[in-house]
Amino acid sequence: MSILIKGKTVHFDDRYLHVELDDGRIILTPMSWYKDLQAATFKQLSNYQFICQGTGIEWPELDYHLNIESMLMSQTKDKAA
Repeated sequence: MSILIKGKTVHFDDRYLHVELDDGRIILTPMSWYKDLQAATFKQLSNYQFICQGTGIEWPELDYHLNIESMLMSQTKDKAA
């Protein structure tokens, strides 16, 4: 059985991208992983939408797309290195 990891809300601060999932979990990843997002303005970061049945996030003004599941994969990959 495949379970989709779907986003509910997105928040950010100067250090982390926070994605709350529809099941209540929250994923935090360093903003430094996303150079395009790190360079964006608050207004640009606030203009996001969920895509692909809620499994991805798009920032249309930045032409930037992020698969939520990849946030988990990156954490594992970086810890193993």
